[in-house]
Amino acid sequence: QLQLLESGGGLVQPGGSLTLSCAASGFGVPVGAVAWFRQAPGKEREGVSCISPSGSSTNYDDSVQGRFTISRDDAKRTVYLQMTNLTQEDTGIYYCAVGRPCYRVINNFREDYRGQGTQVTVSS
Repeated sequence: QLQLLESGGGLVQPGGSLTLSCAASGFGVPVGAVAWFRQAPGKEREGVSCISPSGSSTNYDDSVQGRFTISRDDAKRTVYLQMTNLTQEDTGIYYCAVGRPCYRVINNFREDYRGQGTQVTVSS
């Protein structure tokens, strides 16, 4: 089994930045492709970004392209989501998932494991 733990959420003003972390634990279970999703109250789950197992390929939803950056540190078994120029529309619970594949349409990502999520609130 693979356990995923997100951290780094919080309250930030519009225009601010946050970096989320997704730490994986579980002996002998490889961390493959990883995706970040978010869900706002009353809205459907939205794929935000994903990264391939090697880290050589990344994809972003159009709403975050140019503002968010996904990266991974396999030595730490951690994936990061750097978020800049945040707006109120970025508010929601962000969770990471391990699965496959990391394609352009992130919502097609099939989750094998999912974390509990971390709250991001953008408000003045």
